[in-house]
Amino acid sequence: MKTPVMLLLGMAIAFAAGGAHAQQSPSDYSNIRGVNYGMQADTVQLVRELGYAKRLNLNSTRIWLSYQAYQRDPKAYIDRLRTYIRISHRLGFTTMPILWNGNSLDPATLKSDFRATGDAYVKGIVDAVKDEPGLLMWDIMNEPLWNDYVNAAPADAKQQRIDEIFAFTRYYVTYVKKLDPKTPTTVGHVIPEHLKGEADLVDVLGFHDYTGLRSTIEASYDTAAAYAAKYKKPMMNTETGCIARANPYDLVLQISEEKHTGWYIFNLMVSGYWGEIHGIFYPDGTIRDPAIVAAIMGFYRNRNLETIIRPMPNREGHVTDAIKGIEAALNDNPSTFRYTANSIDKLLDAAEYAANLLESAEMVPMNVPPTAQIKFWRGQAPEKRDRAAIRAFTYELGQTLKKHNQLY
Repeated sequence: MKTPVMLLLGMAIAFAAGGAHAQQSPSDYSNIRGVNYGMQADTVQLVRELGYAKRLNLNSTRIWLSYQAYQRDPKAYIDRLRTYIRISHRLGFTTMPILWNGNSLDPATLKSDFRATGDAYVKGIVDAVKDEPGLLMWDIMNEPLWNDYVNAAPADAKQQRIDEIFAFTRYYVTYVKKLDPKTPTTVGHVIPEHLKGEADLVDVLGFHDYTGLRSTIEASYDTAAAYAAKYKKPMMNTETGCIARANPYDLVLQISEEKHTGWYIFNLMVSGYWGEIHGIFYPDGTIRDPAIVAAIMGFYRNRNLETIIRPMPNREGHVTDAIKGIEAALNDNPSTFRYTANSIDKLLDAAEYAANLLESAEMVPMNVPPTAQIKFWRGQAPEKRDRAAIRAFTYELGQTLKKHNQLY
């Protein structure tokens, strides 16, 4: 029997070579539930990882393109992009390609003598995929003003550099619309105040939010909404969610729902350069934080002190039993001359019982769940297990149970 991944792969390959015709995108993008992703995966990996996203009812990806990679082999690069868009579409995803990346801005690309090279790249990409039904919109540039060229600019040169970048983005918004009048355009700005650069030209206002308070996140949406009202255009948050910026996924997604705004969270996979602070899925399909998954599905943590019911894991005496089990396991020494595998298994059993109580009641940090450590030790050969570390770990779990359940 074929695995689900192989079934999806077969379907994706079958459709990847099919013809396509562009369709006018809607003006309301509040239903976009997207994720930032990459175009690096091979077909098998792409189908597998988009399969994870599909299970969460995500429906769009925002992907980075590279003019340097295009220049190395234009035909191969276009074939890869076209295949990506077609496979994604057949799996239920639209695609928003990003033509330029402001984070890695090379100031030389802003100069007039680069324009012919830039035009050739943009024309090659746009002409190749503009008729694909999976193409949602063009993101002309990711975060144009978030780079050292602007952030490290001398005070007397900063505005001139900003104007130079806006001239670049405005040129390419106009150029792309000339090449492809049917597909909407946006620019993914790092903060909504930067929307003023092209708000009169783009079809959709795209902003990012990585701020750290509910009030500042809501203020970002309100600022973007003011621009949207002024220019009578829809808006989207095309990049958000970071555990290292006090910008929790569940909070930003709840606010997006309250503001009736489509979104793209950063990013799909917990891997690579951003793995420490971004991502939903590990490569094997496990998840970093169930709260992220719940929020994507529209369910949010209760933060109302008037309705929260605090967990009581000792209601039926199981915490008391777990502590007794830990004490018994710590005191177990059936052999005078050596510790047996059986005595270590008793420690791990006692630790797991306690860890299950603590984790289900959310009484321990879950960045590295205690059960993950227990699983690691259980997977080791008995002679390789660090008995002293296991004893200390089990003892600490017992102390944590006592502390949180007021047992002394």
